[in-house]
Amino acid sequence: MKLLLDFLPLILFFIAFKGAEGNPDAAAAFATQHFGFLVQGGVVGPKEAPVLLATVVVMLATLAQAAILKIRGQKIDLMLWISLALVVVLGGATIWFHNETFIKWKPTGLYWAMALTLWISLAAFGKNLIQAMLGAQLKLPDAIWATLNRAWVLFFAAMGVVNLYVAYNFSTSAWANFKVFGVTGLILVFTVAQSVYLGKHLPPEEDSQ
Repeated sequence: MKLLLDFLPLILFFIAFKGAEGNPDAAAAFATQHFGFLVQGGVVGPKEAPVLLATVVVMLATLAQAAILKIRGQKIDLMLWISLALVVVLGGATIWFHNETFIKWKPTGLYWAMALTLWISLAAFGKNLIQAMLGAQLKLPDAIWATLNRAWVLFFAAMGVVNLYVAYNFSTSAWANFKVFGVTGLILVFTVAQSVYLGKHLPPEEDSQ
């Protein structure tokens, strides 16, 4: 259930974008009629309608994600709060200014926030968040946990740069595809590589289980 909630905004963004992209004139008319009051000038054009509608959807989905967790009495983690703040501010700017650049910065803002959180937690407070999340399942030397923490910091920092490269050098449609499939693939590759690395450092009794 939590995994579905985590991916729900991304999935809905992609569906809304692709649906509107397939019929931009109808999407523009719908956006103007229902969301024109949120847009500078009150009119949404066919070219900008897909990303504007997808942005509205992802904003509502992220708000719903936080609300569901709150209603269920579950903790809203820091990353979700950051994601919510970014999507409201940057999404709102995208809609009002008819400018997709703002929402394209949202993933980079989130990735860099994750990188900074992991780095500052260890450097300033001596708390390894990767170890805090996985330490109950894996018994590893502190040096290995430190290496894993650095790896995630570098990975998230690099992902932020890659997102901006795609956003500024490819079409919005290509960026939306990358946001769903490219990012998922890169995370999978990194996770597999991390698993291989961990396998070399697990105690023999854990490695054989």
